[in-house]
Amino acid sequence: MTTDSTDSTDSALDYEYRGLLASTWDVWRDDTANWADRQLFLRAIRRYGQPVLDVGCSTGRLILDFMGQGIDCDGVDLSPEMLAITQAKAHERGLTPNLYQQRMDALDLPRRYRTLIVPSSTFQLITGTDAACEAMRRFHHHLLPGGVLVMPFFLAWQPGQPLETNWDVVFEKTRAADGLTVRRLGFERYEPEPQLWHSADRFEIVREDKSKVIYTEHHERSPAGRWYSQAQAVALYEASGFVNVRVTSEFTDAPAAKGDALFCVWGERRAND
Repeated sequence: MTTDSTDSTDSALDYEYRGLLASTWDVWRDDTANWADRQLFLRAIRRYGQPVLDVGCSTGRLILDFMGQGIDCDGVDLSPEMLAITQAKAHERGLTPNLYQQRMDALDLPRRYRTLIVPSSTFQLITGTDAACEAMRRFHHHLLPGGVLVMPFFLAWQPGQPLETNWDVVFEKTRAADGLTVRRLGFERYEPEPQLWHSADRFEIVREDKSKVIYTEHHERSPAGRWYSQAQAVALYEASGFVNVRVTSEFTDAPAAKGDALFCVWGERRAND
């Protein structure tokens, strides 16, 4: 495995997915083998080819799956803790991925790609508009001519919805490693005009008999992310030089409908670029 931490600025150290947010990520998500985005990205790879870059590869659910199928795929993520989990899982499977710790708006990798995917709406974790534009420019730069960028977007808030959520249980599951219960509670607040949301999470580790909380951990990010309309996402692609930009509904190949809260945007680098 190759690991590159070339971005050593202070902002590179300011990553969200740390502690229990990282170590219980797979506990929360459980089996993701049948998630619809996996099939969508595989269709993109069949059409546009390899190599593939998984941006925001997290704990490796896609990159390791794809590599297991013989697909040439690299991964990048900002969280060293997430990358360490991916590395450990790769070792168990006899895989040696190229993994890089970098920000999206500072992406600087040694090769270019036919297919670039940004799963789980990871792009929306960029809250600054200048940083978002720079990330798009770098995505475009890292594509080979004729290559594609595929990113899902979701509308975190829509008119008529409350501007704040309650503190709700996100998940409560038994951790296989030690049999303890992990409970995550979350809260979100929305700002419609700048299209930003703010988040807070509280993790609790509970005894096997659930009689006592033995450890707690708090996470807060303000702002936590930005949402985009379909038109705004398309404009972001086009301003960065992408062509043949299209929007599909959720993780299907059907054109997106106006009211879709989840959609994917596809954009290509010019074949003669």
